[in-house]
Amino acid sequence: MANSYSRKIQERIRDAAEGTVFIGADFADIADTETVRRNLNRLTQAGLIRRILKGVYEKPEYSEMLKEYVAADPEVVAKALARNYHWSIAPCGNTALNLLGLSTQVTAVWSYISDGPYKTYEWDSTKLEFKHRTNKEITGLSYMTILVIQALKTLGKANVTEKTIQILRFRLSKEDKAIMLTEAAESTDWVYNTIRKIAERD
Repeated sequence: MANSYSRKIQERIRDAAEGTVFIGADFADIADTETVRRNLNRLTQAGLIRRILKGVYEKPEYSEMLKEYVAADPEVVAKALARNYHWSIAPCGNTALNLLGLSTQVTAVWSYISDGPYKTYEWDSTKLEFKHRTNKEITGLSYMTILVIQALKTLGKANVTEKTIQILRFRLSKEDKAIMLTEAAESTDWVYNTIRKIAERD
């Protein structure tokens, strides 16, 4: 039976795309927590996956151009941590601007708002920061809605230009815009008015 568990865990990892980040709970349908942990440790030692943080593993992505494994995507790691601890999260500050194409400035810290506790995580040269916010600001809102609201707040009303609106209009799908119009209704007036401008052509 143990071999059966190991085989199923390995198969799931082998079938996943390179760069996929796993937590133990992703295999809860296969085996109990301790069995999964032992198998993930074994697969780490075998080089099939690599450990990013305690309880967080990645199927590494190999770059043929660079001839080396690329660094883990902080955004994917952040979502794995949120999944592990059942947090609702969304990028904030410069992280939100970067992900939406509103800034090319390299951020030293990947920042997220969360309905969990204030936490920081570091590996290699990457730092993740989770800032606690009330449930009202996060829970019940889609990831994209929170992301756009946080980006607009980071810019500030005076710095939201027509170019900003055009970038977001192009980047968001028709469905994203429709959902935002409904979900962001309780936002600050200027934020909601901006969202209406982003969505108005749809």
